[in-house]
Amino acid sequence: MRQIININKDWQFSKKNDKPLTKMPGIFDRWEKIDLPHTWNAEDGQDGGNDYYRGACWYAKQLKRSDLPQADRYFLEFNGANSSAEAYVNGKKLMSHDGGYSTWRVDITDSLENNNVISVMVDNAPNDRVYPQMADFTFYGGLYRDVNIVCVSDTHFDLEYFGGPGIKVTPTVEGKNANIEIEVFVTNMKAGQEISYTVFDKEGNAVWSAKTKDTKVSFDIENVHLWNGRKDPYLYTAKAEIIENGNTLDNVSARFGLRYYKVDPERGFILNGEEYPLRGVSRHQDRWGIGNALLNEHHKEDVDMIVELGCTTIRLAHYQHNQYFYDLCDEAGLVIWAEIPYISKHMPTGRENTISQMKELVTQNYNHASICMWGLSNEITMDSDKDPDMVENHRILNDLCHEMDKTRPTTIAAVTMCDIHSPYIQIPDLVSYNHYFGWYGGEVDMNGPWFDEFHKEFPNIPIGISEYGAEALNWHTSNPTQGDYTEEYQAYYHEEMIKQLFSRPFIWATHCWNMFDFGADARSEGGENGQNHKGLVTIDRKYKKDAFYAYKAWLSDDPFVHIASKRYVDRVEPTVTVTVYSNQKEVELFANGVSCGKKTAEDHFFRFEVENKGETVLKAVAGECTDESKIRKVEKFNEDYRLKETGSVINWFEITAPEGYFSINDKLSDIMKSEEGAALFKGLMAQMMPKDGTAAGFKVTPNMMKLVGGFTVLRLTSMVGMANVNISKEQILGLNAMLNKIKKP
Repeated sequence: MRQIININKDWQFSKKNDKPLTKMPGIFDRWEKIDLPHTWNAEDGQDGGNDYYRGACWYAKQLKRSDLPQADRYFLEFNGANSSAEAYVNGKKLMSHDGGYSTWRVDITDSLENNNVISVMVDNAPNDRVYPQMADFTFYGGLYRDVNIVCVSDTHFDLEYFGGPGIKVTPTVEGKNANIEIEVFVTNMKAGQEISYTVFDKEGNAVWSAKTKDTKVSFDIENVHLWNGRKDPYLYTAKAEIIENGNTLDNVSARFGLRYYKVDPERGFILNGEEYPLRGVSRHQDRWGIGNALLNEHHKEDVDMIVELGCTTIRLAHYQHNQYFYDLCDEAGLVIWAEIPYISKHMPTGRENTISQMKELVTQNYNHASICMWGLSNEITMDSDKDPDMVENHRILNDLCHEMDKTRPTTIAAVTMCDIHSPYIQIPDLVSYNHYFGWYGGEVDMNGPWFDEFHKEFPNIPIGISEYGAEALNWHTSNPTQGDYTEEYQAYYHEEMIKQLFSRPFIWATHCWNMFDFGADARSEGGENGQNHKGLVTIDRKYKKDAFYAYKAWLSDDPFVHIASKRYVDRVEPTVTVTVYSNQKEVELFANGVSCGKKTAEDHFFRFEVENKGETVLKAVAGECTDESKIRKVEKFNEDYRLKETGSVINWFEITAPEGYFSINDKLSDIMKSEEGAALFKGLMAQMMPKDGTAAGFKVTPNMMKLVGGFTVLRLTSMVGMANVNISKEQILGLNAMLNKIKKP
């Protein structure tokens, strides 16, 4: 019988070692004792500066043969080693693997002695062949998921084909019945051996069984119980055993769901014959001070929060996530978009890696009921949408997915600048776009009309939105504006996005970016470097921002009421507009115990005008639900609420802006409309840009310039750190002085 032995405990780690080990490090060798999961970037990958350690590090563990159960074969199983790795036993290299987010295994049987040293080199250094290499998140290095020893008989279910489980379940639902095909993959099957198959319902009752020498069986089940998303995520289990002389040599099992679905270009996602709007979030896996080295309890907390929000879907960005997380999604009834980290910049030398990572993604996750679409790439046309090698790479991946999985559609996440007429857009079955109108330039009200135009021109292509969002930290204002990083602007932005997106049923899915703040060490925005702060929840999962409750008001059936801007207490205005979010029909607000009236709101966003005198305790009541907050009258704006950048970014009050003249507070697109302004910036760009016409590794195209034009110059100076460009305070003020001399048209 198969046994899986977890070996997370008692490893040693070194950044300085440079060769495989034949004996364990001594006490003076300066190795660090650790347990897995582990990453060496838990701190420097989140503190800003784009200087987190990227290179080769080593792990070592002693393994005694006597500590392992009796078995014919032993496999070392890695569930995540980012991003390339080499596995050694007693100094002998047994395998290398490229791709930091998937499971891989190596047979170590013939290399085992009585006492053994396992050494693993893990490397997240930049290269030109393994994805990802350029993206807006930290590529944490390490053995950051479980490492196991899988002990099996000589005849066993396959362990070496792209890290797969050795069993593949393909259900086809027809009315109340279902046809189920189970295929198993067996290594060294011998005469006299057979496969025992059993299918169990959720309650553990056997609903079908058979014994045969065939490694593929097909059968029907009548009156099936459907996996019906969040409403009823019912799961069956298929179990397969290799039997010889009445004894079980090996066994595997897979949970699966019976469901059918399609994506209609007019009606959106249709599950089991009924319209089922996909409203949800994207998720990065990392946490504050932990990086990507998560425990099961962290994954469970994430799913619980997403379910609390009322989501029906998650886009799992931008890589394969932990198998336990997919299991939780199966159980919760969440519809999942799973993708590989083919992101931002196409590498001609990386094609084989995209193919191997896609094979791993599909092979390892085929049985998950929650996964309903395979993602080919994200924002890959940042450089060009016409690169023939990039287009061919996508055709290969698209065909590969359809060859490996006849049941699921493919999709892409296209960046705003990608022309909707691009041949790249025609490749997958479904299309989604990453749009940030209202945050990265443009206005928030541009989002809905953009989708109307796409749908009008391509009525037969299902269109969705795969990213949209705005950053928010603990900054506050009564007059929110784009780019101010306040919680109030993020809430306003998402209120508007909810109304625009949810009212268009043809949008097949909406995935907010992001459920949680996440590590992006190159970022220097919002006053807290090293993170992307577009999350609805902080990276430590301790604070749910107001926008979280705006979505909960629309998506969740669990009664609640929430007063927004709780952290914005000191107010200078004589009358304060208080926003309340609730999924209840009516809300009453009390100020120091006195009713301010009852309100109804079709959009679930309730507004009350409250006189601001002294200190006022606010209490919102909606049915049985209550929430409290307070405001306090002050004469001068509390500067603790205003964004304070770190590093070389200037304070707001240092910026001179004479009336009728430009300043760094103006948008680049407006400045470029002026002849003098255009000349100024063209000269600056000629000085700063490489001769090959690139910036941060991307070609500067007209579409990219159009997007950048929506930023104020000040905001651009705070973002260029992501492109490894440092601008001093003196340079920024000098640029502002030059702009102050240019009249606005």
